[in-house]
Amino acid sequence: MLLIAATLQAQTPIGSRYSWNNLPKAELPVFSTDTFSVVKYGAVPDGVSLNTASIQKAIDDCSKNGGVVLFPEGVWMTGPIVLKSKVNLHFQKNAVLLFSSNFDLYPLVEANWEGKPTYRNQSPISGKGLENIAITGKGFIDGNGDFWRCVFKSQLTEPEWNKKVSTGGVVSDDGKSWYPSLKFQKGQNTPNAGLIIGGKTAKDYDDIKDYLRPNLLVLDQCKRVLLEGVTFQNSPAWCLHPLMCSDLTLKAVKVKNPDYAQNGDGIDVESCKNVLLEDCTFDVGDDGICIKSGKDKYGRKRGIPAENIVIRNCTVYKGHGGFVVGSEMSGGVHNIFVTDCTFLGTDKGIRFKTARGRGGIVENIFIRNIMMKDIQQEAIFFDMYYFMKVPGAGEKQEIPPVTEATPLFRNIEISNVICSGAEKGIFMRGLPEMAVKNITISNCTLNAKKSSEFTDAKDITLNKVKLVVAESDPIKADKNNTTLTIK
Repeated sequence: MLLIAATLQAQTPIGSRYSWNNLPKAELPVFSTDTFSVVKYGAVPDGVSLNTASIQKAIDDCSKNGGVVLFPEGVWMTGPIVLKSKVNLHFQKNAVLLFSSNFDLYPLVEANWEGKPTYRNQSPISGKGLENIAITGKGFIDGNGDFWRCVFKSQLTEPEWNKKVSTGGVVSDDGKSWYPSLKFQKGQNTPNAGLIIGGKTAKDYDDIKDYLRPNLLVLDQCKRVLLEGVTFQNSPAWCLHPLMCSDLTLKAVKVKNPDYAQNGDGIDVESCKNVLLEDCTFDVGDDGICIKSGKDKYGRKRGIPAENIVIRNCTVYKGHGGFVVGSEMSGGVHNIFVTDCTFLGTDKGIRFKTARGRGGIVENIFIRNIMMKDIQQEAIFFDMYYFMKVPGAGEKQEIPPVTEATPLFRNIEISNVICSGAEKGIFMRGLPEMAVKNITISNCTLNAKKSSEFTDAKDITLNKVKLVVAESDPIKADKNNTTLTIK
């Protein structure tokens, strides 16, 4: 039923040992002051010379006792490099680390893509099982991603399209898409491309190698990590991907990808704990700040949630979402605090997405003081039908039983949000077998074109929420499966 109530009790964090007065903390790494300049290892900053061996030797030597690997001003061309413990890569102002567009420099390696074990091209920067690592300074790290990604003609101007085609690659038969190579085009049409299947080796995937784009930075199972001040841009796929890390800090980091960048996420914090993102800026082609924990049975088997995360004073420009959870959240997401952020021109503002088969519990999420402008779709969005067929009106659907593969969104508080311009203020859609539960939205003003919608949503509270819409009814709720309290 639809319930309109006149009173509301103040909500406090449920099931979380943290509060706004007791936020999770991330431990910072500590480094020796010893400095290893890449110049002394023979690196040449001319943007042409390949410096992979020199840079890697500097990292390896620095790691023995710890210290700083220094990149002075210049353009340092390189192939993929591997981080080591106790190393701080430090970039002086006007230093650019530019990764080569030669695909042959990137071997296929066992990796993780969207929560599944896959073969991928080696990431430009990677590290596994490390402790005390950092990337700091005022420089730039450029993944040369335009050489890796396909693009639709509709996403570019005519001169941009002509320039893209002139670089080589393959144009689709209908003339609407550009692919970097025939291998990429074949991979685009290969189901579960790159998925590691028993008995297959990397060589078995060579015919689609170019399609298996790497994330720019992958840190796997690392402890005490700091990214500060540096600009990361032009990633082949996701830009920053910390996976199963602990004590991760990002301060004043900038992430930039073209708005047409396929899978061009800003940061995907996957199955990490004790995380701080502070004063960071994202302007990307997919989700801006995204929290994940593995996909479907793979994520449930891993069983490592993303938890104890603080996001504050961050800005997201273009992107599919400002702050996002999912859709790969099968290991769970707990204890997330998001405050004092600004989303300008993103597709969606606050975005929660999942689907049947994921499983996982997303709970104890606290969001406040969010300013939004020109949101292309929904300002606040919960959807449990991500890439699923949505039944039409009157269409009969089979409702499956609740199992470990049934996802759950619950215990989420959103307050003090102002959105100046959106297609829709709030959209909330659960599953018939598992509603979105116990969501409180308070002290918000959302200016949108269309009415807010609620379906399969239980124990939803709107407290002092002003919905300014062009339609006569600001709220549309399915009375048979939604309980909504309004004050």
